[in-house]
Amino acid sequence: MSVMENERRYDIDWLRVVAIALLLIYHIAIVFQPWAAFIGFIRSEVPMESLWKLMSMLNVWRIPFLFYVSGMGVYFATRKRNGGQLVKERSKRILLPFVFGVFVVAPLHVFVFQQYYKLPLMYYPHPGHLWFLGNIFVYVLVLAPLFFLLMRKPLRGFRKKLSAIMGNPLGPLGVSIFFIMEVRILQPAVFEMYALTWHGFFLGFLAFFFGFLFVYSGKAFWQTVLRWKWFYLGLALTSYMIRLTFFETKLPGYGLAIESNCWILGLFGLGYQYLNKPSRLLTYLSGAAYPVYIVHMAVLYLGAALILPLAIPVVAKFIAISGFTFAGCFLLYEGLIRRVGLLRPLFGMKKQSRQMEAPGEGSANAVAAIP
Repeated sequence: MSVMENERRYDIDWLRVVAIALLLIYHIAIVFQPWAAFIGFIRSEVPMESLWKLMSMLNVWRIPFLFYVSGMGVYFATRKRNGGQLVKERSKRILLPFVFGVFVVAPLHVFVFQQYYKLPLMYYPHPGHLWFLGNIFVYVLVLAPLFFLLMRKPLRGFRKKLSAIMGNPLGPLGVSIFFIMEVRILQPAVFEMYALTWHGFFLGFLAFFFGFLFVYSGKAFWQTVLRWKWFYLGLALTSYMIRLTFFETKLPGYGLAIESNCWILGLFGLGYQYLNKPSRLLTYLSGAAYPVYIVHMAVLYLGAALILPLAIPVVAKFIAISGFTFAGCFLLYEGLIRRVGLLRPLFGMKKQSRQMEAPGEGSANAVAAIP
């Protein structure tokens, strides 16, 4: 087993935590878009449409990025588990929170929405924002046999060839070909529409699979993204500026697929250089990220329902809802979810707290499921 395989990858955990924070901010920003109600969000009467420019930059990579990270998390898990153990562990950490969320958590923000708009209270089982967990569990079931086959010693030749490919800057970026094929075949009307669509399912499948392969290939991948991170980020930023300036943030799906991967590869490079170090804050936030993701929509909707009617400037409303959402999520986590043994498994946590764990294990292992 290589040194790389034994490393504790704090950068992956940090990037996951940052991605979850951006997810919360993104969902808060939707409240202030004129189309918010059409996708089931409580809508501010006074919009902040300027936020969409930044949102459109995040939207092409935030969900694919988390699928990549989830695939990486499964790689770490396969090192210490067989197929049956992996499925059993993922059933506890992903499937159980998913089912609990569909029947208990998702209805909460639906009821707040219906109450706010004085609609009849009704609900049918629906994954809502937890769709990501359902996708990840399916990917694990489908790809686990292949993953364990790749981990066998006779296939080390494949790993060496893959490592050589990933040592070239065009190697990691070359996986974009498969994402381009996906959008050309499925032709999604909106590239960024991931939730509960076949486009989102297959894009997530590809990102999950290549996330596994990136880590599986060894240190060559990380050295490449470290060395070429500004090249990837420069391409991504150039693409974003072109579509922002000339195309009202739109590009054909194949263009967005390339831009998405450029952002993601650049972020992996930045994380590997600056974030691969332990800290107590990371330990805490890594454990909190999964439960916070699960409950954040209910807290956000409650905050929007309470704050939007207030006679204060729209910027103040955005700040207030942001503060309410983050504070409310962490209060629920710290005061209830983390401390009640019966609740911990329902939010993807182990029954007993543990000390800092390697990526792919413990809290990080659970959070590998996060959207």
